[in-house]
Amino acid sequence: MSIRDQGSPALHHVTVLLAEAVSALSLQAAGTYVDGTFGRGGHSRRILDLLGPQGRLIALDRDADAVGVAKGWNDPRFEIVHACFSDLMWVLQERGISKVDGILLDLGVSSPQIDEASRGFSFRLEGPLDMRMDQETGKPVSTWLAEAERDEIAQVIRDYGEERFARQIAQAIVQARAERPILTTLQLARIVASAVRTREAGQDPATRTFQALRLHLNRELEEIATVLPQALDMLAAGGRLVVISFHSLEDRLVKQFMRAHSQAPEIPRGIAVREADRPAPRLRLVGKAVRATPQEIVANPRSRSAVMRVAERTAA
Repeated sequence: MSIRDQGSPALHHVTVLLAEAVSALSLQAAGTYVDGTFGRGGHSRRILDLLGPQGRLIALDRDADAVGVAKGWNDPRFEIVHACFSDLMWVLQERGISKVDGILLDLGVSSPQIDEASRGFSFRLEGPLDMRMDQETGKPVSTWLAEAERDEIAQVIRDYGEERFARQIAQAIVQARAERPILTTLQLARIVASAVRTREAGQDPATRTFQALRLHLNRELEEIATVLPQALDMLAAGGRLVVISFHSLEDRLVKQFMRAHSQAPEIPRGIAVREADRPAPRLRLVGKAVRATPQEIVANPRSRSAVMRVAERTAA
């Protein structure tokens, strides 16, 4: 769950790992950077504070509300694009940009999306069962739940939510929708709670199911798998890729990608290659995974699951 915002004071949105992420980009005053997940602009604002007059920042977000906030910014170095971060290469090439000096991805759902009941992400707030990050495209979760087969629902909840009661939850959903449509967040949360026999202390029974439905509906893991190779191709030598994850499945994708590309390509058996002629890896890992400090977690409990990983593009 990504909290990447510094929105209205009334909602107290706090950007997770703000100083750490921007520092990890190793900013050059005249560099060109991408914030692939604008949110409410916490990271983008800090990047612009550190860029010089010749610097440039391209921000992307699939949420029209976030784009609306960004369009209120008046800075000639800054541009917002209404797009998924999986459109990264297309967005940059359309602007004649062949390489950038850093890319920041703060994955997951943003704080305003969670805290605004009408978006349908929260199992604690009554609202329409939507969960779309881009409400201008696709179907809301309520429509998917009305149409999907029981086994498909169970598979999504199991695979994306790592929920051991996935079959029971899917059965409860199918039985409930036979009586009346499942249209609201609290309606679904009650159905899930009736099917989950036990849960970890402090965790709502609906946590994993809501997470799974959100990941599936927005194709979040597919988006990550698509953008990472693009980021590798678009980074200039010495450019940094900084990724903040809030879910184990997200972090696993990022970790495996960075690790795979930080190792030299394997040489087929039977081919003799001098060590000096071995292909060099395309990435260099920078430090270890970074997590929120105890102080940050106390100030912002939503930061407790954040994991930041950093890699630098080599000249290979």
